[in-house]
Amino acid sequence: MNSATKRFLSQVFAFCLAVAGTAVFTSTAAQAATTYGTQSISYSGVANPPTSDKPQSKLWWNDGSWWADMWTTGSGWHIYRLDRSARKWVDTGLRNDNRANTLADTLWDGSHLYIASHVVTVSGDSAPKPSVSGQPAKLYRYSYAAGTYTLDGGFPTTITNNSSESMTIDQDSTGAIWATWTQVAGSSSSGYTNTVYMNASAPGGTSWLAPFVLPVSNPRPGPDDISAVVSYGNNKIGVMWSDQPNGAMWWATRTDGTAPTATSSWRVQPAVKGTGQADDHLNLKALLADPSGRVYAATKTSLDVTSSDPTKPQLELLVFKPGTGSFTRSTIATVGDCVTRPQILLDTKNNTVHAFHTAPSTSGCAFPGAAGSIYEKTASMDNPVFGAGRGTPVIQDGSSANINDVTTTKQAVNSSTGIVVMATNHVTKRYWYSDRPLGTAPVPTAPVAAFTASPTSGPAPLPVSFTDTSTGSPTSWSWTFGDGGTSTSRSPSYQYSAAGTYTATLTASNSAGSTSASATITLTGGGSGSGAVTAVGTSTNSSTTATPSVTLTRPTAAAAGDVLVASITTDLNPAVTAPAGWTAMVNGLSVNGSATSGARIFAYYHVVGASDPASYTWSLGTAAKWGGGITAYRGVSQATPLDSPVVTAVDTSYSATSITLPSITTASNGAMLIGGIGYDSGTPGTTPPSGWTERWEATGGQIAQAADLPQATAGATGAATWTFSTVKASGAWRAALKPAG
Repeated sequence: MNSATKRFLSQVFAFCLAVAGTAVFTSTAAQAATTYGTQSISYSGVANPPTSDKPQSKLWWNDGSWWADMWTTGSGWHIYRLDRSARKWVDTGLRNDNRANTLADTLWDGSHLYIASHVVTVSGDSAPKPSVSGQPAKLYRYSYAAGTYTLDGGFPTTITNNSSESMTIDQDSTGAIWATWTQVAGSSSSGYTNTVYMNASAPGGTSWLAPFVLPVSNPRPGPDDISAVVSYGNNKIGVMWSDQPNGAMWWATRTDGTAPTATSSWRVQPAVKGTGQADDHLNLKALLADPSGRVYAATKTSLDVTSSDPTKPQLELLVFKPGTGSFTRSTIATVGDCVTRPQILLDTKNNTVHAFHTAPSTSGCAFPGAAGSIYEKTASMDNPVFGAGRGTPVIQDGSSANINDVTTTKQAVNSSTGIVVMATNHVTKRYWYSDRPLGTAPVPTAPVAAFTASPTSGPAPLPVSFTDTSTGSPTSWSWTFGDGGTSTSRSPSYQYSAAGTYTATLTASNSAGSTSASATITLTGGGSGSGAVTAVGTSTNSSTTATPSVTLTRPTAAAAGDVLVASITTDLNPAVTAPAGWTAMVNGLSVNGSATSGARIFAYYHVVGASDPASYTWSLGTAAKWGGGITAYRGVSQATPLDSPVVTAVDTSYSATSITLPSITTASNGAMLIGGIGYDSGTPGTTPPSGWTERWEATGGQIAQAADLPQATAGATGAATWTFSTVKASGAWRAALKPAG
């Protein structure tokens, strides 16, 4: 998503949070304007920040030194060497491209340096910009001897004759260079398309095929999307691209030596797929020496736009394991951390993944994607679990909080290389870099305490969800709630019992110190007014292959006494056995169900106990594809959760674009209307009724979706209509949750 669109949507999102009653609280302690890293050369006259382009690498390690492709004012792109003792980048005087509207990806293969320089056209979904022909992307190849790079004869060669937003290269086991980019075409009158392109060279990059469309099913994402290429497993090439319209990061692979343009040479699968799971940020790294051939991908989601939950993943590490043919996922940082533009380094000495990204230099978040400082987080390569928060700052301009666009090398790092990353301040027009020995941690700083509370007022008893958003890598959290209650959880849920005004305080600490932040929580006299029931968290899951059971994770914010509402859509017509403690609301609503076609819809509720498991499993009578999810609600009557009978509707015509459920009557004020829908389809595209909030939509197996709407006053609700993106057979249900008190 381009920065202007993301900023607008994020500001709307922040406004909606405020309207919804979620308050954000940050430390009021003075924050020193600390500088981290080293300021380097100034630049001017270049069209884009010179370290920008998220998949690209501008640095490499060779012959005991770090090198970089850097813009030199008045001349062009030069090769620089880092003089570590003098703490400065030294211009070698070798220019590889004088075009100011280009960016480049670099690759050192042990004997040659390759620099792929392409003319940049940045496109976006709201303002697409077609690629421009007659703008060649060039491959430069250099030989190296005795501290000097020399351009090889016959270079540069031409990769493609079109501009692109991004371009990356890598080398396969035959010595061929592979390149990928996305190419936007069309006009405002005819519409725009974006296509993933590839090209492959002869060994050594001496000549190229004609550029070709990646030969897989539908390599056509949105105008804002990009692609990246990586060599892995000693004989494989992989291509990943973002596909924001379908909420996916796609992954296509081939074996070296197979026909580059043949469909049969390529295998494609989603690396991740679901609502809000994709943005145009990705960075790929692999270890050619890794016997398992793992590929590591740092990606960004759009959950800051599609979800109101600050604990949702914003940056993720996807790890492809060829032995299983699948990806694992772990969270690098959350929506509440306000992070963007990830890059990763693989540390072979310590078996560690180093993740670097941009986030604000102070607490708070003007909008995700804002410049500020470069932060680092680490995790084991074998079990990549990252700590909480933004991480530790490694590059920060103490007088201008505008650092952005971190870049580094494709190569693995070790005790000989140390760690070097580079970024730019595009306001002051200066390069910055961080250089430290491997194994030396960044200088720790005290965290800056910050949290959100929702709601901050209401009738007693009042359950409140507290979500830590502290920066600076806290390692411990201490909460006091103002009524004698305490907690050491990172993001606790707490119920206030009596009317009054309370001050909730979080103290966030690490080895460098601590800071505190506070919030005021106001309770009025008891009662069941509008808003007494609130949604506090969701989880979703799906299976694109037939399995004998359905497993859904308990939402992380759910606490004892909350009521969980689960909805599941299965393929075909299986029977379902619910976990202990779950009560059926919809027990197999058939959507043209039979043993060979159709789908069935199931819905349940459950009151969370003090020792509930982390997940729940429904057994299927026969294996089936499925999609499902859970929403946790707070303030619901535990004795009688349902405030009204369930109503249902089915349309088996396979020609409808909507389905309408009849009115229901609630028995008391402050109820929460709930509803769900299921398709005999694995294709997403559901819009809930006007005014309703979609809590989740499971995609990939059979579509299931859930939404809700507060009902302030008892009485008839009126009909409610769900609409579809394409014609489908469907079934739907709705009910109401009764408020406690």
